Amino acid sequence: MINYVVLMLASLAANTMSAFAGGGAGLLQLPVLIFLGLPFAEALSTHKMATFALGLGSIARNIKNEAINWRFASYLMLCGVTGTIAGAYLILNIPDQAAKMTLGILTVGMGVYSLFKKSMGQDSAPKNRDVRGYVIGGIVLFLLGVFNGSLSSGSGLFVTVWLILWFGLDYKMAVVYTMTLVGFFWNLTGGLSLLAMGSPVHWNWLPVLWVASFVGGWLGAHLGHLKGNLWIKRVFVFVTIASGIALMVK
Repeated sequence: MINYVVLMLASLAANTMSAFAGGGAGLLQLPVLIFLGLPFAEALSTHKMATFALGLGSIARNIKNEAINWRFASYLMLCGVTGTIAGAYLILNIPDQAAKMTLGILTVGMGVYSLFKKSMGQDSAPKNRDVRGYVIGGIVLFLLGVFNGSLSSGSGLFVTVWLILWFGLDYKMAVVYTMTLVGFFWNLTGGLSLLAMGSPVHWNWLPVLWVASFVGGWLGAHLGHLKGNLWIKRVFVFVTIASGIALMVK
């Protein structure tokens, strides 16, 4: 019972923060699964199979958001899903420690850059919506999908900042797209890919994690609607730097 209470509270906090900031659920949820006794491989698969409910909760809150361009969303989904499948297979063949250290340094750098780039993501200024822009943007999203499929956290934060820097979205809309696509489609694809490769999943804990992830996704998306881009950016910077440090320590 204590394990279930810890799981519920930790997952709710992690997913609410992630849905508000645009990523970083693995910062808290994955270490908790390991702390409660799961081996890393089983914890990773269980985390992936649980976090798609985060995206589902965000979708439930944002489904009537008229600002969402569903054709653009479909493009983002397809670019990342293919990379996620590739990443799930690559995780078996790459040095995990080196990958986490590199990603951690990049994540901290991204947070520091966002902190000092005052105007970043505060206003929507669409750009790179031509063929060249979509090709380059799609290649980077594919690579971020590889990160999503192979590593436990960080990819959502990179997708959020890439949507801002390359496509000109503001923080609020970038987070909406990230949670809808990375949170649901990419994570579900990554979890199913790991499952297909025989990675163990702790099924007994999944119902609790699904409920907490869904509620956290809805709450985080709701907070995003209540707060402006400045608050979202502040939480994004905190989660990004904390997530990067956690990856390096790990």
